[in-house]
Amino acid sequence: MFRFWLTLAAGSIALGTLFAAEVEVKPKGTATPPSAVSPSVQPAASASVSPRPTGSPTPASAFIGLPQFRPVLLGLGPNSLINRMDGAGLIRDGQYDASLYFRCAVGPTGDVLNTAVYHQSPDSTLLERELMRCLDQAVFVPGVYEHQPVAAFFFGAVDFKVINRKPRLRIFANQEAEELKKESDFIGPQMFIGPGSQFHGLHYPPESATAALTGLVELGLKIDATGKLKDLKVVSEYPPLLGFRTAAEGDFRGVTTFIPAFRDGKPVECNVTLPIYYEP
Repeated sequence: MFRFWLTLAAGSIALGTLFAAEVEVKPKGTATPPSAVSPSVQPAASASVSPRPTGSPTPASAFIGLPQFRPVLLGLGPNSLINRMDGAGLIRDGQYDASLYFRCAVGPTGDVLNTAVYHQSPDSTLLERELMRCLDQAVFVPGVYEHQPVAAFFFGAVDFKVINRKPRLRIFANQEAEELKKESDFIGPQMFIGPGSQFHGLHYPPESATAALTGLVELGLKIDATGKLKDLKVVSEYPPLLGFRTAAEGDFRGVTTFIPAFRDGKPVECNVTLPIYYEP
């Protein structure tokens, strides 16, 4: 896992089209008119930047005008996750109402390097399969901290409904139950790697190495509008007594800075619960 984060931090820098985190999906191949886009989809910066192929040189002028903070965003280009997922195909294959949470690491080029899916609703197998298929080649808008693109974690929730035999697929950039219920224009805080961050990756606890178990620790965080961590506590640990709690406390000890949460396009203070997964 630590080696993975070193790879993530070493990626080259590129930018994508700058849009916020939640949008309604039309069937694949159908253009979305401006009036059909959710009101929460607003430019994340004053000017949009055309997507640049991963790995291509980035001129110095690309960094001019970047905001102080910007979370990882879904984007709206042809390779964005929201446009790659096939809602009509999900209906055709027999997927009904379903939801799930996911987490992915997004490099400073916007490419996805690692993914975990959890808290799936019953009978969400087809939705999970489609999400994983599309994440493989999806391109996100990279996060920004102090005017520089950085590698960061994106925490998202996917909600799929069939309404009048038509798909309604929404992806949110947070996992807070109340925010999702209200479909708020809210983007949760994001861990990042780069200048200003003390996060060095997740370290699987040695006590659990022989058991080969996946561990989950939920952290309660209070983060201010500049991304400074004000309070951290362990909310839950599963399975217990195998070192996952200690590992999480160690991995986040000294981590004082996040990309802050955003509400209605502006950084805000927040209290959130962050799920941290440990894989052998």
